[in-house]
Amino acid sequence: MASIGEFYLQPQEQPLKLLQKKGDFIVGVPKEVIPDENRVALNPPTIKLLTSNGIRVVVEQNAGVSSNYTNRDFTESGAEIAYSAEELYKKSDFIVKVAPPTIQEIQLFRPGQVLISAVHLGSLTPNFLEHLIRKQITAIGFEFLQTEEGIIPIMQSMSEIAGITAVHIASELLSVTTGGIGKLLGGISGVPPAIVTILGAGTVGYHSAKTALAMGAEVKVLDDSVRRLKRMRSLINHPIYTATARPDYIEKAVVESDVVIGAVYKKGKRTPILVTEDMVANMKEGSIIIDVSIDQGGCVETSELRSHKNAIYTRHGVIHYAVPNIPSRVPQTASEALGNVLGPLLIRIKEYGGLKNAMRADYMIRNGIYIYLRHLTQPAIAKMFNMPFMDINILSTAW
Repeated sequence: MASIGEFYLQPQEQPLKLLQKKGDFIVGVPKEVIPDENRVALNPPTIKLLTSNGIRVVVEQNAGVSSNYTNRDFTESGAEIAYSAEELYKKSDFIVKVAPPTIQEIQLFRPGQVLISAVHLGSLTPNFLEHLIRKQITAIGFEFLQTEEGIIPIMQSMSEIAGITAVHIASELLSVTTGGIGKLLGGISGVPPAIVTILGAGTVGYHSAKTALAMGAEVKVLDDSVRRLKRMRSLINHPIYTATARPDYIEKAVVESDVVIGAVYKKGKRTPILVTEDMVANMKEGSIIIDVSIDQGGCVETSELRSHKNAIYTRHGVIHYAVPNIPSRVPQTASEALGNVLGPLLIRIKEYGGLKNAMRADYMIRNGIYIYLRHLTQPAIAKMFNMPFMDINILSTAW
């Protein structure tokens, strides 16, 4: 079997046309097969928007069941129903899904199809990339869909949901019925609230802090950027404890906390470990760790990647929750948020006359591509696996 690098040294086949003529194209929405992935990439209102703009949408049977959408909801929005994954992949030009496809799902693709999905950098492998390259799939990742202003709209929406939900989970886990210390997150008159430490002052951190404060908790936020900490204080407009993410500050805050929320994000990189196992061992028994950054490897040394059905475990008497797709707990909200970004994106591709024209004209679409014409086009991924890559700006004008 040839290595990935060898593909770049071999003669390349004639590039397949990516919908160069203006007109209809077919978008396929498969049923998610990853356990506990309850979201659907396009919800019925988004599909109604697409079909009203001349885009055909095919949805696999029961794709929306976990989000409480019926097949009838989809057909009434103008979608066609495919009664098997094989039928859906055969009909579609674009495959739009939430989780990255499994190796088995990649086998269903046809050369030249376009994949739009999450990448999940924390669990990405060279084998996955090799299969996409072999299939000549053009792949667009949620994590790379970035505007010229630096906004990553899908990740921002999912981070907002994750930040709010993390605090709700923590509040639940503090109860003695789940093994917690039996403390009310917000306290009451005469009884102090729980102490919540948030590592990271980005979108997840901001919404975690805002939610925890609204519930009455005492909140501390640590980040390696003073600028982000200042922005946090300004946005919240409420006096909160902030500190730079120095090991001594982190250790003091973590040991004193009832809840620690890992909300660290490093674009295109693995999350650094900020909370060591020794720090966890010194935390109060029955305290809580919610590591939202687990999809990038986690920022707590004792974090383990878990599913929703097996999410809770204990280390050193501390309750851990480390699930990569927290927004899947509220799939209708999350699916609607996905549609708010993916719907207009697909309409823009159609209006440009296809992906090739769209990637030349639209910064966000061009930046979102990580595989094109059998080339890896994201330097961050190339660096992760020591793989060669081609600049998408060069490839987009080559043919």
